[in-house]
Amino acid sequence: MFKAISKFDIFVAMYLAVAIILFIIPIPAGFLDVLLAFNISLAMTVMFGALFCKEVLDMSFFPTLLLFTTLFRIAMNTSSTRLILRDGYAGNVVATFGNFVGGGDLIIGTIVFLILLIIQFMVINKGSERVSEVTARFTLDAMPGKQMAIDADLNTGAIDDAEAKRRRDKIQKESAFYGSMDGAVKYVKGDATAGLLITGVNLIGGIALAVLRRGMSVNDALNSYAILTIGDGLVSQIPSLMISLSTGILVTKGAEDRDLGETIIKQLFGLPKVLIIVGGMMTILGIFTELNTILFVGIGIIFVISGTRVSKSMQTASIELDVSSEEAEAEEIRQPENVNSLLQVDPIELEFGYGIIPLADVNQGGDLLDRVVMIRRQIALELGTVVPIIRLRDNIQLNPNQYIIKIKGIQISEGEILFDHYMAMNPGYVQEEITGIPTFEPSFHLPAIWITEGQREKAETLGYTVVDPPSIIATHLTEIIRQHIDELLTRQDVQNLVNNIKETNPNLVDELVPKLLGLGDIQKVLQNLLREGVSIRDLLTILETLADYAPSTRDTDILTEYVRQSLKRAISARYFAPNDTNSVVTLDPTIEQELMSCVKQTENGSFINMDPSRTHLILESVKKEMQKLENLGKTPIIVTSPIVRIYFRKLTEDYYKDLIVVSYNEVDSNVNLTSVGMVTA
Repeated sequence: MFKAISKFDIFVAMYLAVAIILFIIPIPAGFLDVLLAFNISLAMTVMFGALFCKEVLDMSFFPTLLLFTTLFRIAMNTSSTRLILRDGYAGNVVATFGNFVGGGDLIIGTIVFLILLIIQFMVINKGSERVSEVTARFTLDAMPGKQMAIDADLNTGAIDDAEAKRRRDKIQKESAFYGSMDGAVKYVKGDATAGLLITGVNLIGGIALAVLRRGMSVNDALNSYAILTIGDGLVSQIPSLMISLSTGILVTKGAEDRDLGETIIKQLFGLPKVLIIVGGMMTILGIFTELNTILFVGIGIIFVISGTRVSKSMQTASIELDVSSEEAEAEEIRQPENVNSLLQVDPIELEFGYGIIPLADVNQGGDLLDRVVMIRRQIALELGTVVPIIRLRDNIQLNPNQYIIKIKGIQISEGEILFDHYMAMNPGYVQEEITGIPTFEPSFHLPAIWITEGQREKAETLGYTVVDPPSIIATHLTEIIRQHIDELLTRQDVQNLVNNIKETNPNLVDELVPKLLGLGDIQKVLQNLLREGVSIRDLLTILETLADYAPSTRDTDILTEYVRQSLKRAISARYFAPNDTNSVVTLDPTIEQELMSCVKQTENGSFINMDPSRTHLILESVKKEMQKLENLGKTPIIVTSPIVRIYFRKLTEDYYKDLIVVSYNEVDSNVNLTSVGMVTA
């Protein structure tokens, strides 16, 4: 089915169709008068529209409009030329412009026409072309900075996602508009050139036709055809001049979101001191020189009176503003407190003392806001989920160099930095020590020292890892987010992820949600994966696996194990080297059987009901085997059978958060494993 054509589309199509027809079919002089009158009114509409629009994007189709009006104007020039050469008459409008605007005199009309061309060529077109070129260049150059400013406002909570999207769209539209205007100005310049050439051709052709074919004298031909040609040129150049002026207005408009007239008047005549000085100078010129005394003194008095009135009105406005602000404050105090805003809890907060403010202040060269933006991008690429907005706030109750990280309003971790120092950490092979202030790296609690700027180069030469304060905070924040990303994943986040998949795989989503699993069940599976650092970026594979196994079980723990097995390549790539021997620890089959016998199933999931003494012995054995791997410089990894993995992970996760537990089904076939120990009890 075709979409119905609107009346506006029909009007634009007819406008272009008439322009094309004018090139081909001769039209009567009366119809040409109608078109010329319409063209003048359209040029006025464009000019005043450009003058009174509040911002340039209100006329975002102006470049296209330039092309249309230029084509239409040249088409009318063609028709009027045909009528002048054929009939010696091109209608009332052309004749009136030649006789009235041109003064009925060939020389006067020619001079007026040339003045219009000079104004358009040398002043308006040239200036507009240069301004549009510079504006387009600066707009494109400023785009990255504007994007970063929007991201910074979004991360600090100054704007929401919808406002950020609106601002980004506006930046894109502005860059596209100014880029188009840079090229569209060439239409205006070409239009003026074409008008000059057409007028010249008309003049020469009309005189030649009158003398050679109609037997007129050169003088009569000049008085007849030349005045008509000048009239034709004027009736084309005046609308062209208005369109050129519109172009200049648009490309030179400021960023004020107000009417241009109001802005200009306020900026010119808004300072009473300036008006009084100008009035005094005009009065002095009128009294002490031979200039017209009445005129200059009268204008001077008007300026002085205007300046006095503006001064009084500014004082009155200032008093009214003070009174209204006091009334607003009093009214705010009298109003009942709105506590709804206090009920909201930010998912992630970074609060810091006043000594760290320069790191977050862009005006002072701080790049902490940019680093926060990069954290969200890094987590999205690494784990496949969107980190909520990270709120940055200064807190005068903290120590100047202290910062704290909160998850859902609760403090999770803290750290302290020295603003003008660097943190140096020994990677383990540096022999020579460097003097500094002892401390601990906040993310991994490694021993470190604070050093000054002057010691930085020496520390790096010796082999120390040297980190600046913003990197310390950013790394700490990243690790906290990784550790708690599972609890930050909400149902709405899951819905957004599922919607993204539905755009390309609608049948899969329709089959799975909500027929087989609800949104909450999918959320639990994704949270289980994120809790152990497994990326959910390959959401298509995850949902395919859930759709395969959900008909047989709705236990989210069991479904998580099936999903992990489907993601074995990603899991193996994360923990194992494919072309190397990987040292791991295995689990005693006896303990595996004992664990399975202690698993209790309930409506809310499964749990392990094991004797505390046995649990203690198993955990001690795990600790000993983990220490063995760490002594070898290896990551502590325990490999179990598939059915036991989830329960053994639940048994150990509260005691050994860095322990990695994988099943044999999660290890890719090209990975070589070597057991260096076994968990027994």
